[in-house]
Amino acid sequence: MAKKAKKAAPKKKKTATARPTVKTATKKKKATAARPVVKRAPAAKTSVSPKFTVSTAIEITATFPESMGLTAKVAAAVAAENVNILAGTGYSASGLRRKATFTLIVDNLEKAERALERIGADEIQDSMVILVETENKVGALEKISKAIADAGINIYYFYSTTSSGKTATCVFKTADDQKAIKVLRSA
Repeated sequence: MAKKAKKAAPKKKKTATARPTVKTATKKKKATAARPVVKRAPAAKTSVSPKFTVSTAIEITATFPESMGLTAKVAAAVAAENVNILAGTGYSASGLRRKATFTLIVDNLEKAERALERIGADEIQDSMVILVETENKVGALEKISKAIADAGINIYYFYSTTSSGKTATCVFKTADDQKAIKVLRSA
């Protein structure tokens, strides 16, 4: 009997993901290696203060019995009145109070209040708050809050968001909003 010749097993090809990218990196290194190396002094740290504007707004705080889907219900009620929510927070203390609290800054206060009453708000309160529009930069909140603290004004709460990535909106409630506004406008 004649023996069958064994075929050599085909070599497995490496996939593109399994290949290291050394060749590409090596080529780049060779191309840049010809450039002269220039040592630069480390950049000096500059303290560029973020710029900001200060205004006031009226904030609505509404409490509700806690329930599943409440955030959607609040949002739908306000939207049905064609009211835009400019800023807001919502939270529940769950087992502690069984109440949910929503704090909203809206473009139409009266319509928003009616909408919240219709869906069963236990209590609705209005209060003035400080709106600070600032550049979205490291240290912006520090500068604003330090100016308020250095004036001897207590910050009760704040919340903020970056709306476009370039700017941030901060909402503050302080022990003396009028004084805080004067301090911030002169900072």
